[in-house]
Amino acid sequence: MRVLDKKSERVYRWLLAYIDENKFSNNLKLPSENALCRRLEVSRETVRTALDQLLGEGLIHKIQGSGTYFNKDVALSRELDTGTAQWKIGLILQGQDTHANTSLIEGIKSVLLAEQVDLRIFFTDNKFSNERRCLQTVMHQNFQGFIIDGVKASLLNPNLDCYKEIYRKRIPVIFYNNYYKNLRCPRVIVNDTLCAERLVGLLIQAGHRNIAGIFVYDNYQSIEKFHGMVLTMQKYGVEFQDDYIKWCVSDEAHDQSFTHSIKKFLKGLPKCTAIVCCNYVIYGLVCQVLQEQGKRVPEDYSLVCFDYSGDQWAEEGITCSIHQGYKIGCQVANRLMKMISHKDCEDRDYSLVMRPEIYVGTSILQLPPKNP
Repeated sequence: MRVLDKKSERVYRWLLAYIDENKFSNNLKLPSENALCRRLEVSRETVRTALDQLLGEGLIHKIQGSGTYFNKDVALSRELDTGTAQWKIGLILQGQDTHANTSLIEGIKSVLLAEQVDLRIFFTDNKFSNERRCLQTVMHQNFQGFIIDGVKASLLNPNLDCYKEIYRKRIPVIFYNNYYKNLRCPRVIVNDTLCAERLVGLLIQAGHRNIAGIFVYDNYQSIEKFHGMVLTMQKYGVEFQDDYIKWCVSDEAHDQSFTHSIKKFLKGLPKCTAIVCCNYVIYGLVCQVLQEQGKRVPEDYSLVCFDYSGDQWAEEGITCSIHQGYKIGCQVANRLMKMISHKDCEDRDYSLVMRPEIYVGTSILQLPPKNP
């Protein structure tokens, strides 16, 4: 192996980490040379030196006119460097909401300091097959614990045998957001039922009765939000109407073409005055649809959003629950380290249900009272 200068070595190590993070996902493309120069604040020559090193190792290949890709088979066969840190922790993310992931990782790293913990991040793209390859690889590489956001957690998970093997090895696992009810692992979650009561309650108190909701049915969090919406409507004596609920799968929610389904859905609800968005991604698609149709918020539609993971809620005036990624990251990291120190894999008071943080903006229109 050739000797790299310090700057090229830094880029090389960054690219190795990027490959390790994405090797279980469907993303095989590296950032462009220009993007790497900007992000790492180095010259193009430095980037190319690092890329040449990876090319010589067979880890990457270039496609003319398309970009640089890494070789997934080679990446999967590489043994992870154990480093000199005392603990090695795996963080397994869905990877679909960049804003949420960034704040979560910052929270985790504020607790798991780099000089003590080697934090390895992996993305599953919310796919069972990627999760399985990840678990099968990392369970044999001396990890002391895992922090995991479950894949399609409302469905029967085909990878429970992997988790049972991890449990047999007495490796602590803690979930956040989405968890598997079949396992006895602790989790850190937000009280989505209470969150729905607050958000939907604000709509109902403002006079809205024909309230639409867009939810993801393979996401455990989204199911809880839906249940909370129904319970809140029952509490206030508002009739629940099945036609006012739009269901989708996670992959649809992250596809721009889903806007066509949203348009058709809203067109079929002429009496609808308010929309509940189950997450930040759905909220963005709904806003895009309304803008294209020349509709205004809240004059034409009132909006509320669960888990707003951006940082513009006040500027946008959206009434929402604020995604608590940083706090969740701190909590899962602290609780996992306690499990590791106690050599404990059971859920012995390590779980936490957090209260939602609600921001009341200007996205809800107060409707005039109806004549009796």
